[in-house]
Amino acid sequence: MSKFLRLMTLWLWGGFVFYCIELLWRGYSYPSMFVVGGACFLIIGGINNYLPWSVGLVWQALIGGVAVTAVEFVSGIFLNIWLGLGIWDYSHLPFNLLGQICLLYSLIWVALSVVGIFLDDYLRWKLYGEQRPKYVLI
Repeated sequence: MSKFLRLMTLWLWGGFVFYCIELLWRGYSYPSMFVVGGACFLIIGGINNYLPWSVGLVWQALIGGVAVTAVEFVSGIFLNIWLGLGIWDYSHLPFNLLGQICLLYSLIWVALSVVGIFLDDYLRWKLYGEQRPKYVLI
């Protein structure tokens, strides 16, 4: 299977899982969240695959959380402010930046990055025969 098809498959998985998480968390979602969720999943998987196995899961999750927060900020500027879609607004939460990112959700992204790391590793192992995942905590 070509690298492009592998990435598309992973993007679809990531978008689907994030869309479902949003449905469970908020009761609704938007098609753009499928796109952004898939992109974040690819980024988390890319970080996970770039770093050696000796880099702890905690560090990978922190890096993933920062990356997702950055994607959320850029997406929020485009979708919520520039296009005026109003998909999310964190302005009522403490430690927010322009209502597009906040500390609470950044911490949630760190936790969800762990899920993303496990799912990415599992899919790559089962679907593409890549190395069986192994983890260190810190």
